[in-house]
Amino acid sequence: MLDSDGSGKYKWPMGQTFEPYEPEQALLFPPSVSDWLPEGHLARFVSETVDELDLSPFLKKFGEREDGRGQLAYHPRMMLKVLIFAYSRGIFSSRKIAAGIEDLVALRYLAAGNSPSHRTIARFRQEHISHFQALFVQIVRVAMNAGLVKMGTLAIDGTKLKANASKRKAMSYGRMKGEERRLEEEIKKIIGIAQGIDEAEDEEFGPDFRGDELPQELQTRKGRKEKIRAAIKALEEEQSKEDEESGHGEKQRQTGRGRPRRPDGVPPDNKQRNFTDPESRIMGSPQKGFVQGYNGQIAVDGKKQIIVATGVTQCAADTTELIPLTKAAMKNTRRNPTKVLADAGYKSEANLQELEDMGVEAHVALGRGERSSEPSPSAGPATKRMHRRRATERSRKIYKKRKAIVEPAFGWIKSVLGFRSFSMRGLKQVRGEWDLVCLALNMKRLASRMEWVA
Repeated sequence: MLDSDGSGKYKWPMGQTFEPYEPEQALLFPPSVSDWLPEGHLARFVSETVDELDLSPFLKKFGEREDGRGQLAYHPRMMLKVLIFAYSRGIFSSRKIAAGIEDLVALRYLAAGNSPSHRTIARFRQEHISHFQALFVQIVRVAMNAGLVKMGTLAIDGTKLKANASKRKAMSYGRMKGEERRLEEEIKKIIGIAQGIDEAEDEEFGPDFRGDELPQELQTRKGRKEKIRAAIKALEEEQSKEDEESGHGEKQRQTGRGRPRRPDGVPPDNKQRNFTDPESRIMGSPQKGFVQGYNGQIAVDGKKQIIVATGVTQCAADTTELIPLTKAAMKNTRRNPTKVLADAGYKSEANLQELEDMGVEAHVALGRGERSSEPSPSAGPATKRMHRRRATERSRKIYKKRKAIVEPAFGWIKSVLGFRSFSMRGLKQVRGEWDLVCLALNMKRLASRMEWVA
């Protein structure tokens, strides 16, 4: 129990020893936020690393003020430090980042007395979203200089991430066409009713009575119809481009036999478009069934599991991403990998042939699991060569490393950082945010693995 001496203060009982606790004690010297962070804190590493990066793409838009008017901008270096550290701590919302600058010592240290609003943070991220790729490459090269990236074994994989949109806001092409017809009929009925009311009111009040405003019900249906019509047009334009690139129906036109299942430029009835984020797609996810999202791709170096290349695609299949990711990793590191590992989702005759042409030793699964099934008689020569390689004990031993290299990176992104859905909309913005997420993860791993020399 504590005893009072009548002064309103309490004295600790005899025989007990506690650290001094005086909440109202004034500081004798001006405080420094830096003193409140341990020497090895991640925020210090982020600050020192960003100070050494080339930020010229972020600085281009800021020219010298000739007349001195207008509000001064926050320095991009400070904004980047705050964003990168926030993402590395699993804080992705601009509102939560702005609140964190007030509440969290590390973010306050990085902001250095600045207090950007959540709108300023969101606008900075939006305006510079395309520059995060160049920043990601710089961090990869920092890891290379530190000896943490060797490009010996490169593992590639993808994961489905939720878009900033609900799959309930998506509609298929077939349903859009039916809904458009239904709305047209409803609009005709409402117009007919409105015209009847107008005629009755003209008879009762005279032709000069003002009653020409559209009913609210009609305005709502017309708005929905316009949105659906715009979505139909976008789907048809997208399908026309796909058909032109794939040569849809070309064989039938050349031979004069048979006919395509559908006319060129007419999407299948089940092809969908989302009204919140039209560039996202419905994708199958092993954990959540079907999600409205994107397919996030990474290439991970085998030495210390640093992500060396990133990609985002609207396609649920991984096949088209093997070669672009391999080339991106080579470009980012300026080295060629000795081996490339990928699961069966990336197999194709064209992919395997191109990896051979690039001089890369590939170990790509041809079936489920680590053992490959027999190739079909129609399999191409590159696929048959891959099958012979995968049948060897050496290849099976090498391929077993794939899971241990690439899958933990997705675990860190989703479970450690807590990044499971994008906060931005549109393919370009999503790609930039994915670069920022992977950059933040690399920084987090670099901080604990780089050896500093005094």
